[in-house]
Amino acid sequence: MATLVRWDPFREIAQLQNDLGRLFSGNLGNGHGNGSDSRTWVPALDVWETDEELVYSFDLPGVPQDKIAIEFDDGALTVSAERERTEEVKQDRFYRFERRHGTFARSIGLPPGATEDSISADYKDGVLEVHVQKPKAPEPRRISIGSTPSESVTIEGKAAQSVTETQ
Repeated sequence: MATLVRWDPFREIAQLQNDLGRLFSGNLGNGHGNGSDSRTWVPALDVWETDEELVYSFDLPGVPQDKIAIEFDDGALTVSAERERTEEVKQDRFYRFERRHGTFARSIGLPPGATEDSISADYKDGVLEVHVQKPKAPEPRRISIGSTPSESVTIEGKAAQSVTETQ
């Protein structure tokens, strides 16, 4: 007996989008079909700016806080984390592994003048927020022309005898 399925163009478009996403991410044709590959995962990142700071917000669901590292080096902020697969299911009825696991690292260039002391982080409900205080713009300095008598320095020394004087 044949089963009739009503054609839904939106379902077809969603399936095409899913297939193309897997194709471009490298999952299509790897023989697994279940997302179990050794590549790293990249969590979603939101960035916004306030008057005082830049905020970087990473979605890290299922990542314990002790598996997250934040490093600042040479003007770049690097966030890395590891999400482990907690349970391997060995049953005939488990069909897909779509949630990514493994490690990731992402580096972000910070504005010139940012220091380690201007960076703080907060981790709550699987979201890591890194706050970077905006560096203060250098203020122009007034430089005086010439020197005052109190600032002038006199250097004293002895002249060496010339060759003609010694002969």
